[in-house]
Amino acid sequence: MGGGILLYLVIHPFVDSLKGLALAGGISEFVFIQWVAPFLTEFPEKVSAFKWASTVRQAPLALMNLVSSNINQWTVLAGMIPLVYSLSAGAVRAVPFDAMQRQEILLTILQSVLGMLLLLNMRYSAGEALILFVLWFVQFMVPSIRGEILYVYGAFILGALVQLRGGSRNLEALHAFAHQWRTHGARPATSER
Repeated sequence: MGGGILLYLVIHPFVDSLKGLALAGGISEFVFIQWVAPFLTEFPEKVSAFKWASTVRQAPLALMNLVSSNINQWTVLAGMIPLVYSLSAGAVRAVPFDAMQRQEILLTILQSVLGMLLLLNMRYSAGEALILFVLWFVQFMVPSIRGEILYVYGAFILGALVQLRGGSRNLEALHAFAHQWRTHGARPATSER
């Protein structure tokens, strides 16, 4: 309950300050809040992930921390939006999106698909990270070319799929998941008495 009260007290000043920063930087308020607010609210998680990534032994844990957080955000949290919207409206309703919001959703989906394809081989190179960062940074700084960036994401996704089909990129993550499931996930739960 204390967390809810604290959130209620700080959310409006937080959002207002983000809007002010966006206006000062000449960046769309919607885009700025969409990308900067999650970064700020997840900062403690990112700090721990970067700390873990500084050692070879804990680097996989750092990557898994970030991946699991993103999976949660893009599934459970995104799935809650229509529920909360309907509850606040007092009736079951679809969430209306304008053209920019639809484009933003598609950008997020394509970015996620590309990230997933790049991680399927359980390796993540500096070049792959640079590709994702540059695509994100360009569409963040120059929102007017978001439509074109959709096609660039599509081209990179197509290239990754061709690599998968040709065998130059493997599905090691799926094999590792299957192994972990057989080893740890398929066992029936036992109750302790």
